[in-house]
Amino acid sequence: MAERSFKKEVEKLRLGAGQEFRGEGILAVTKALLQSGVSYVSGYQGAPISHLVDVLADASDILAELGVRFEASANEAAATATLGASINYPLRGAATFKGPVGVNVASDALANLASAGVRGGALVIVGEDYGEGSSIMQERSHAFALKSQVWLLDPRPDLPSIVRAVEKGFELSEASATPVMLLLRIRACHVYGSFVARDNLRPAFGLKDALDRPQRALERVVLPPASYVQEREKVEQRWPAAVRFVEEQRLNEMFPGEADDIGIVLQGGMYNTTLRALELLGLADVYGSSRVPLYVLNVTYPLVDGELGRFCAGKKAILIVEEGQPDFIEQAVNAMLRRADIQTRVEGKGMLPMAGEYTGGVVREGLRRFVEAHRPDLLERRAGDARAAQRLAEAQKTASANVHGRPPSFCTGCPERPIFAAMKLVERELGPHHVSGDIGCHLFSVFPPFNIGASTLGYGLGAASAAALDAPGGRRAIAMVGDGGFWHNGLASSVGNAVFNKSDNVLVVVDNGYSAATGGQDVPSSKADNALRATRNPIERAVRGIGVDWVRTLTRTYDVAAMRDALKEALTTEAKGPKVVIAQSECMLNRQRRERPQMRARAEAGERVVRERFGVDADTCTGDHSCIRLSGCPSLTLAPNPDKLRREPVTKVVDSCVGCGLCGEVAHAAALCPSFYRASVVTNPTAWDRFKARLNAALIGWLQGGSAVPT
Repeated sequence: MAERSFKKEVEKLRLGAGQEFRGEGILAVTKALLQSGVSYVSGYQGAPISHLVDVLADASDILAELGVRFEASANEAAATATLGASINYPLRGAATFKGPVGVNVASDALANLASAGVRGGALVIVGEDYGEGSSIMQERSHAFALKSQVWLLDPRPDLPSIVRAVEKGFELSEASATPVMLLLRIRACHVYGSFVARDNLRPAFGLKDALDRPQRALERVVLPPASYVQEREKVEQRWPAAVRFVEEQRLNEMFPGEADDIGIVLQGGMYNTTLRALELLGLADVYGSSRVPLYVLNVTYPLVDGELGRFCAGKKAILIVEEGQPDFIEQAVNAMLRRADIQTRVEGKGMLPMAGEYTGGVVREGLRRFVEAHRPDLLERRAGDARAAQRLAEAQKTASANVHGRPPSFCTGCPERPIFAAMKLVERELGPHHVSGDIGCHLFSVFPPFNIGASTLGYGLGAASAAALDAPGGRRAIAMVGDGGFWHNGLASSVGNAVFNKSDNVLVVVDNGYSAATGGQDVPSSKADNALRATRNPIERAVRGIGVDWVRTLTRTYDVAAMRDALKEALTTEAKGPKVVIAQSECMLNRQRRERPQMRARAEAGERVVRERFGVDADTCTGDHSCIRLSGCPSLTLAPNPDKLRREPVTKVVDSCVGCGLCGEVAHAAALCPSFYRASVVTNPTAWDRFKARLNAALIGWLQGGSAVPT
């Protein structure tokens, strides 16, 4: 089950011409696809675009009514490869995934698609996960657009602009026979707004039409000599056609301003941030009217020489607001202006940081430097500004000194935490081992308290990244992969590679039942029934089918002792070949999403409901806190010792406990103190429950010599 359901929201996709659509950016993108007559959509989940895949899955009835095929792809390469249907047929298709890592995975298919060219519009919707909130390496998808000559749209982050970008993106693709990439930043994906809807369009040429009348064109197959012709076609035909379309349709926007001797050239996605920064400097009003002229690049590739020349003519300087590095746009603008013999000075990364997210404060400071250098008269020195800036700087300094760092961690009750607790116990006995990490929730193991994991190279590549560390007689390396990464790429690249090369290392497959790190979507090994997808395909069957002989499956990761013993056996067995330990327990977030509403409904109906909780006996706790160091559960914290003669704080279990039992399991497996206890919280207790509670209280009170009074 995905972390969020859009079953109610998708009904908005049925709105017709003239009706107002109000909702989230992701829903607006889906509506724009349907209004554009899309024939098929493919996708792979990943922030910030995961919800688009979830929306499409929840809208399966609406898609079926329009004859639209939706494919939840195995990975980004598979998603992009579906766009091959647009090479020979006038079918509009879209693929969506996270960038830039998704674009990395898809680059082979994307390059071939761009070389062959398309008849039907082909749109790649990329969630550009860049900046401080990102969990991946800091790169831009722009480089792939340049490399393969895929046109790049970066619309202003409001719903009308996003919808127009989708619709015009298909038209641009068809006008230039080139696939188009649409970038959506996190805030654009989740911004709320409205636009005037149009009717959904059923494709005039459908998938069945293509199957009934198959076509092929040898010149569209990427093989010599056709591939050389395609390269010339890119430059001589497709590029000029794209530039004409962008200019004629006015996809880029120019906003005039009174200070017309300077200007700002910006990515469309940076429009809201730039306007806010200008407003804070007194150079724009709250309605978006700027005193400095703006040239908004809703299309960041290809750039249009004529438009740029007209904007820069008569200006002594322009500032380019381009987030991330390298400075692709700044370099291109400099070259264009020099070729046109326009002497406007180009400022960019000299005024703004070369790397890092362009937040409001960062852009404001860059704009201030630019205006001070070229039009200082525009900046009015308002009373109190200097004092306010000084107070802000002092507050930030104080906060940095006093706010503790909070490294990412596993959720409360996460079934992956006990795996690493078991690893720490094995480490005590066998010593440290090299651990290659992988993409997924399990990568949180690199942070305290576990401090496990030396590297991560890509989704599903955990075992492959440990392949070089396979020396006869040496300690075995350990590699991690989640069930999402396993099905994404790991079965072939990690497991198949290890089998083929007779690796002697150990692979731990974390099977929590979902692609948990991307929002809880089902994977082939999920145990839940899925009406649209084939689930219940065991990972053990897959690894044995590819040639692994030594496999151990543990169906309850919270059994720390069993996990410890399985890992120890894998690291010490005389068996040759790769060793695979499959650690199974359901993602606790998804389990809670499923069970809590059910328990709440039963309790409201008057039924007896039992919830398990754990606690610590403060009188027994020694204050050693090994339990915290070995589990790191967020529900474990410190509390003052009730014994006035003891100074060390005791461990306390807070209300966020979900009753997974890991704390007690760790205490048992590590032979720690017996201070943990389990309690059953009963809602709507029966008469028998009440009688047992009174009897227990009386018995405990008697054993304590009357210190506890029965209630």
